[in-house]
Amino acid sequence: MKRNKNFENNLILYLVATPIGNLNEMNQRAIDIIKNADIIACEDTRVASKLLSLFNIHKKNFISMELHNEKERAYQIIEHIKSGKNVIYMSDAGYPAISDPGQILVKLCLDNDICVSSVSGPCALINALSSSGLDTNHFLFYGFLKSKQSSRLKELEELKNIPYTIIFYESIHRILKTINDIYDVFGNRDMVIARELTKINEEYIFGSTYELKDIDETTLKGEMVLIVEGFKNIEKEEISDEKIISEINDYLNKNMSKKDAVKYIADKYKINKKEIYKIVNKINN
Repeated sequence: MKRNKNFENNLILYLVATPIGNLNEMNQRAIDIIKNADIIACEDTRVASKLLSLFNIHKKNFISMELHNEKERAYQIIEHIKSGKNVIYMSDAGYPAISDPGQILVKLCLDNDICVSSVSGPCALINALSSSGLDTNHFLFYGFLKSKQSSRLKELEELKNIPYTIIFYESIHRILKTINDIYDVFGNRDMVIARELTKINEEYIFGSTYELKDIDETTLKGEMVLIVEGFKNIEKEEISDEKIISEINDYLNKNMSKKDAVKYIADKYKINKKEIYKIVNKINN
């Protein structure tokens, strides 16, 4: 067991959360800690320098630490802290180590008896979740899914039966593919897209995975947070063949494809899709 009383220790690394959009998110405590720092470790020195200049903070020594060099730079940062330097680490936006570099640095600092303290600030996943209207009692933050579709589908298969709200980060470059993959694996669930958080164009888009899989991606810009309803273990409902056919015809008349109509019914009543196709083909014959 190890217990760290952070502010009784001279060896400490501060993790500083930075604005995800609105600059007023930068609180006074974060500004004061940055001003007192001897060295600022960050993802991109240009981004950090531009941000700090807006708060009249200049003449700072920077260390660039990205995913590809995090371990190497972490050891440099540890040596600076051990030599008595005040060091902070800040990401480009939001909290360090949350879908950003920082986790390796934190672990190595703790292994070297250096305390780590987070300076409160903005966090996209919490902003999005709290305003989504979906269950906030239990949730899973997953972050970015894999870029390769086969890997992404495998990840989603492992997540589909989790009963908690699931939160993903995604970029505009593959947003539509990701939503379609979520629909194909999870079925039809409530979903919220939160984008441009705290900026002037902040937008929340509410709907089902079926509705959102065809959203016009030209209307989407910026980094996005996807909040998806958790799996609900509803017992299989007894339903007649006639009711299935009637509902499928209703969806077809609303320009839903046969494939999507079958999937929608299968998800709704927890029936295997093959069974529904058998019923449809039997009636058609």
